[in-house]
Amino acid sequence: MTRIFSGVKPTGHLTLGNYLGAVRRWVEVDQHRAEALFSVVDLHALTVEHDPARVRRLSRQAATLLLAAGLDPKRCTLFVQSHVDEHARLSYLLECTATDGELRRMIQYKEKSVRARAAGEGVRLSLLTYPVLMAADILAYGADEVPVGEDQTQHVELTRDLAVRFNQRYGHTFTVPRATRPEVAARVMDLQDPTSKMGKSHANGAGIVYLLDDAETVRRKIMRAVTDSGRDVEYDREGRPGVANLLDLMAAATGGNPETLAGVYETYGSLKRDTADAVVELLRPLRERHAELAADPGHVDQVLRDGALRARETARPLVDRAYRAIGLLPAG
Repeated sequence: MTRIFSGVKPTGHLTLGNYLGAVRRWVEVDQHRAEALFSVVDLHALTVEHDPARVRRLSRQAATLLLAAGLDPKRCTLFVQSHVDEHARLSYLLECTATDGELRRMIQYKEKSVRARAAGEGVRLSLLTYPVLMAADILAYGADEVPVGEDQTQHVELTRDLAVRFNQRYGHTFTVPRATRPEVAARVMDLQDPTSKMGKSHANGAGIVYLLDDAETVRRKIMRAVTDSGRDVEYDREGRPGVANLLDLMAAATGGNPETLAGVYETYGSLKRDTADAVVELLRPLRERHAELAADPGHVDQVLRDGALRARETARPLVDRAYRAIGLLPAG
């Protein structure tokens, strides 16, 4: 069976963009068609300035939301990255395989290091090396597929390069994975800046619908969404990004087609109202289930313990094999 790995970073509250762009497909498709591992990749949250208590809180919240969205521990493996030592163990071996030059060419490193310096912060070494940890996340499980957004494709290419290089130098050890961009994944843009992706760590949350926003907050954010000049409702991503974003949201929430929906509406106001209603209804069962799970943290903890155990059982033999291949003396 095909094996897939994907993760979510606890650097902010999960958004409608995370759900429509990735999590819904994990729930409806991936956990049923493959041996699927999903991780809250908390080690990746340490590459920038952070509040330790907030990282812990968001890690638990993310895991709870993934369960509330419909990930089934009987069908997939859900765990927290730092609970499985093999991620850090393998990361060092891959650091010994990667080069300084290829890490410094990573687009996200260039962008985030510039922002850190502009904010007067030091640039942590982990910001440079975290793509190697991401490679370890994937290679430790022999994953065949990695569902990612366009902004992470470069990191999966690095993962492939490291797997091939390691295999050539030390003998075949790793499966060479491929990035997949699911066709059904929705592209959700910021409601206040429809040319930018709806991101969970954006400083201004006015254009972001968070999964735990109450119904009135969701309605208010959508009703205040930026539209475009003119009055006609047309689906034009380049020329009318604000209206196109609302149509995309409406289509994703109702299963419709954005171009077809454009012909249904005559005013921006009616489109906003119906989109708000559809998104509120889409998120209602998720929020209700999250409240139930949050009231029983012991259950969530047990799911994560069981998931970490299964993940370790999968990863340890492969990582041990990599240790032997690279020349390290076996323990015991």
